[in-house]
Amino acid sequence: MELLQNKIEQEGIVLANDVLKVDAFLNHQMDPTLMKEIGEEFARLFSNEKITKVVTIESSGIGPGLMTALALQVPLIFARKKKSITMQQDVYTAKVYSFTKKEENEISISHKWLEANDKVLIVDDFLANGQAALGLLTIIEQAKAEAVGFGIVIEKAFQDGGKLLRERGYRVESLARIESLKEGKVTFVKDKMHI
Repeated sequence: MELLQNKIEQEGIVLANDVLKVDAFLNHQMDPTLMKEIGEEFARLFSNEKITKVVTIESSGIGPGLMTALALQVPLIFARKKKSITMQQDVYTAKVYSFTKKEENEISISHKWLEANDKVLIVDDFLANGQAALGLLTIIEQAKAEAVGFGIVIEKAFQDGGKLLRERGYRVESLARIESLKEGKVTFVKDKMHI
């Protein structure tokens, strides 16, 4: 996706060989035009899947997830990292470790929102080690719903998350695949083939 790659090149900041800061347009301040295009692209890529729900994890997945759900005309569900007092029972849960934040969270989705006949598209801002994706898969499996695939805004292709999901047979569509962040420079995977 050219618009996204241009944004990454112009506004992304490489903080380390494995950390890319994109808070200017994706996960702190959001560019609504970019979010709209991301949602439309995921909807186009997964248009034949008969998706009934889009699932993400709070908070950075909500923007692209909501625009995808809007384009598909289905609800968005976001897994919460903290349970509110209104969400103490009848929830699916999974543990997710964040390498960026160096913390583990228990994510939750209410039983009310996921059913066994749901066909779910998982959308997230980043795919690196795959921990958030695996946590969301655990919840979808608990609900006996079907995960039809993953819509990822930015995949760090030099980390194992994408490979792990693809080896398990899941379809992963990443709009920008980063090959390297070495020497402070973003290098994109050149081909469109998924490894």
